[in-house]
Amino acid sequence: MVNERFLQHLQSQATQIKQLRPFSSGDIKILLLENINITAVDMLTKQGYQVEHCSKALPEELLIEKIRDVSAIGIRSKTKLSAKVLKEAKKLLVVGCFCIGTNQVDLEAATKQGIAVFNSPFSNSRSVAEMVIGNIIGLSRQFGDRNREMHQGVWNKVSAGCHEIRGKTLGIVGYGHIGSQLSVLAEAMGMSVYFHDILQLMPLGTAKTCNTLDELLHTSDFVTLHVPETPETKNLIGKAQIKLMRKGSYLINASRGCVVDIPELATALKSGHLSGAAIDVYPQEPRANGDQFISELQGCPNTILTPHIGGSTEEAQSMIGVEVAGSMIKYINSGTSTGAVNSPQVDLCAISANEAKILRIIHAYHNVPGVLQEINNILAKHNVEKQICDSTADIAYLMADRKMNEGEDSNQLYQKMGSTPAAIMTSVLY
Repeated sequence: MVNERFLQHLQSQATQIKQLRPFSSGDIKILLLENINITAVDMLTKQGYQVEHCSKALPEELLIEKIRDVSAIGIRSKTKLSAKVLKEAKKLLVVGCFCIGTNQVDLEAATKQGIAVFNSPFSNSRSVAEMVIGNIIGLSRQFGDRNREMHQGVWNKVSAGCHEIRGKTLGIVGYGHIGSQLSVLAEAMGMSVYFHDILQLMPLGTAKTCNTLDELLHTSDFVTLHVPETPETKNLIGKAQIKLMRKGSYLINASRGCVVDIPELATALKSGHLSGAAIDVYPQEPRANGDQFISELQGCPNTILTPHIGGSTEEAQSMIGVEVAGSMIKYINSGTSTGAVNSPQVDLCAISANEAKILRIIHAYHNVPGVLQEINNILAKHNVEKQICDSTADIAYLMADRKMNEGEDSNQLYQKMGSTPAAIMTSVLY
């Protein structure tokens, strides 16, 4: 069961500080797709936003129609926010990816339009690690095949080819939050752990580093993949890599579907070179539950196929809902970009309840010489209380607070900032 008290604590942390507000929270429209957890829906609704909650991903045409009128959108892994879709999102401020990755979003297009993108890279780490442990045991004991036979009325009590996992070697490709957590769980069950990562990382417990992927493949009884989708990881495990794996070893992929060459894996399973595989992600996945799924791996011996459910536990989805919705709320209400994957990390402290009326200007712009001086020349004519600016590569992000005079029109400052040549996005909060 989900720890309700802990979740309530996290939710309160996202809202307990007196925050700046948009001029009218009720004007903020949010579209949530793919059955995002109710914790996120409740948090966003309580802010006074207009929240539309859909259970499925939308076809591109309908998505384009919907996105034209929303300030924020929440998605999981099936919704594709391409440059074509984002081009129509004239009012969009923020994208919340309620999952680990952001590869379903064209980040370059979002950044050029001043749209912040948030995700939850760590909240489902435990759920994925536990599933991999279950797969290791299931493959060792051929649970998948025995289960299928029993459902077909076949009693096949065998021990040949079935093993304990104690004393076996686990090779982890990618030693991030999931891989390192898996390392601890596997070692506690008596396995020897090796890992390979492109970064120099501190081993946990008695885990050992392999300098190359080839070394890890040749060393391990079980190989499990926990890497992002990048050009370098596409078909990371192909014919040559499978050939390097020990005869009778097992492959597990709960990372990204493009990482494994599926036809080559199917060939290795049918030939007996590999004794089994557990696959949770695929190069092409159905858009919705109930849609047809076809794969070369169907019917392969001792092969566990699951529908991308590594992080699909109630605990993980609740935690993801709290984290991403909290980031979206802070960005919409106060401009805080901390945690955004495509923006400089900028925050200003909240405004205390007894302070005079404050106007906060949010400004994203192309980081080219002379622009900051131009912006500061505009701000120098105003009573600025606080100001912060940071940049990453070609994009810069600025927040500034100033006291508003009685009867003052905030549009004047907004228009001056928004009309600077390098401006990407300008907004005003109070």
